Amino acid sequence: MRLRIDIRPDIAALMQAEIAAGEKAVSAAMREAGSSLKSDWRAQITGAGLGRRLANSIRSQTFPKTGDSLNAAALVWSKAPVIINAHDTGPLIRSKNGFWLAIPTPAAGKSTKGGRITPFEWERRTGLRLRFIYRRRGPSLLVAEGRLNTKGRAVASRSKTGRGVATVPIFLLVPQVKLRKRLDLARDAERAVDGVPGLIVANWVGARR
Repeated sequence: MRLRIDIRPDIAALMQAEIAAGEKAVSAAMREAGSSLKSDWRAQITGAGLGRRLANSIRSQTFPKTGDSLNAAALVWSKAPVIINAHDTGPLIRSKNGFWLAIPTPAAGKSTKGGRITPFEWERRTGLRLRFIYRRRGPSLLVAEGRLNTKGRAVASRSKTGRGVATVPIFLLVPQVKLRKRLDLARDAERAVDGVPGLIVANWVGARR
């Protein structure tokens, strides 16, 4: 007597199909988690008043870049990490040379290179010399002898008699600045990590249908 065992459906094929479904589920879950975290971080940045340009520095990428894997991962990062980290941690900023931090007043205007203008750039651009004024109470000053134009910027006076010339504060000098913490990126990241198992299950169940 011969006995033949025929297992249907094919267990090996079922296991292979289940692995494939798992790979798709994990990869899809990581894409969703990465995309969601990117959106949350961008929304948090614009909500803090830091602008759309800085928000758009947040990027995301899923690995592997092609195909599916049970070891899929998502990376979310910023192309401006120094600025983002400063607003996320609220650090204490000191001068590199141990002296003063020069904070431009509205009369200083903006740098042609973007960001804050420096005393050296301001003197070179205006042709005026800055003068140091020490104050025991409150920040010390860098001032210039000139006038304010219609935009409220300090410029050289054209008057030959000295009429209209005033001492204009151009920079406030402080030993250090405590930057206010305006972001909490870890909060969104933790929420994204906590949601990954549910996303995997949802995508895995969906792949079976």
